[in-house]
Amino acid sequence: IRMSGLLYVPRNATADAPTPGILAVHGYINSRETQDGFAIALARAGYVVLALDQTGHGYSGGVVAENGYGGPDGLSYLRSLPMVDKNNIGLEGHSMGGWAVLEAAAAEPDAYRAMVLEGSATGVKIGRALASPEGDARFPKNLAVVYSRYDEFALLMWGVSRAWDVAKSPKLMALFGSGGPVATGRLYGTIDKGDARILYAPVTTHPGDHISPEAINDAVQWFGLTLRGAKAPGDSLWIWKEVGTAAAFVGAICVMLGAFALFLSFPALCVLAMPARPSRERRDRAWWIWLAATALIPALSFYPFMLFGALALPPSRFFPQSITNQVMAWALLNGGIAAISLVWRKGSKTGSSGNWPASTAIAILTVGMAYLALALTDYLFKVDFRFWVVALKLLSGRQFLWFLAYLIPFTIAFIASLNGIARLMVKGDSTVTQYVLGLTAFAGGFLLFVIAQYAPLFIRGALLVPQEALNAIISLQFVPLLAVIAVPTVFTWRRTNSVLPGALIAGLFVSWYVVAGTAVQYGS
Repeated sequence: IRMSGLLYVPRNATADAPTPGILAVHGYINSRETQDGFAIALARAGYVVLALDQTGHGYSGGVVAENGYGGPDGLSYLRSLPMVDKNNIGLEGHSMGGWAVLEAAAAEPDAYRAMVLEGSATGVKIGRALASPEGDARFPKNLAVVYSRYDEFALLMWGVSRAWDVAKSPKLMALFGSGGPVATGRLYGTIDKGDARILYAPVTTHPGDHISPEAINDAVQWFGLTLRGAKAPGDSLWIWKEVGTAAAFVGAICVMLGAFALFLSFPALCVLAMPARPSRERRDRAWWIWLAATALIPALSFYPFMLFGALALPPSRFFPQSITNQVMAWALLNGGIAAISLVWRKGSKTGSSGNWPASTAIAILTVGMAYLALALTDYLFKVDFRFWVVALKLLSGRQFLWFLAYLIPFTIAFIASLNGIARLMVKGDSTVTQYVLGLTAFAGGFLLFVIAQYAPLFIRGALLVPQEALNAIISLQFVPLLAVIAVPTVFTWRRTNSVLPGALIAGLFVSWYVVAGTAVQYGS
């Protein structure tokens, strides 16, 4: 299996003066860039860092969990590099990435000196299957457990209902050999003997580890204690990389808006240009019901429709990504609800009529400009457009084929559901009001949904629906993603009096975003 990774090499690391190396592995449905905070901070502290795409993720081949998640191969490759001190290797993994580095440690027990598990655990069981190797007082060697106070996966990872009780976990106490609750920040065992243990508890969530200065500094500090020849902890320059790529993400959306306006002036496409004509005269009771339904039904149906997608659409040859299949089911079912509602409202125009050839052409050109901007940025700087876990990545060859398959159902779903925004526009509304309505209708419900899920986590230590921890984390991306859909939809509707161009843009953008950014469960 061909594996992909980003290699961070400090200037002082050479074959004549090798430095300690770190294998850093991301979690489920993330990619190598998600580890940028850790990788940059560790590299600036003097380590050679290999940020690996797990199997079935990013640009690595295979499927999820294959070949020990890719961890053993990543460790072997890191040790083969001439600028790496082979006797001073550290392993760092977040969530499922922790399972990858545990597999690496189990495969080559003498090939590393220390490990950091970020939001992860030993001996995790999914059903009856063991997802990560069991740990004890001797394995893994010199272990730091960085487990955040508000981590959503406390029950799965450590068998406790609240993350702030992880110190009382029987599994953690056995791993530390503490004989009682583990004290945060206390060193157990001895580094020279390889049985050292320490627990850190940064104040953040499971995905928050990626942008938590506290969590990142904990990892840098531990490797500074356990690896010979390591330097003092690095700086916080990594946050500016996050700021820069976040600005680039926003810039890509602005590029699409500007490109659409430019292409609309082309002779072959100007046929689409038409001032928007809102269909409603005023905001009556039916209008408010329609706004509430448009905003709330997609959010309230999220968990059940994602479950339906998992059961009804298992990974297959043409649709190989489990999470994408679930999102596709959610989108199609909500599109169906919107379509039925519009038909029920007799006399309502769909808003999706228009010139299909011209609309398709301008949508492809518009999204293509954002893709070109990303391709140039990747070529020049080797970064994607992202902030935190919201990431826009280039498609690999096999991902492009899957993108074409997913594009059809996602586009159908958006053509149906985006008509709801057009039905909310009222004559006489200002430009600002129209954009606010679009954002409220498409992203407002999920904003409330995220607040409803996470407020209990911060108040009492558990999500509103604890068993939906993974989908709760996925829902965090829906707020900015649906906002990204709403803004171009309103922008294009205002210039064409149709949601068709916006729906086609949404289908292209979302299919690209999701397929490039999630994991593969079927194929090779």
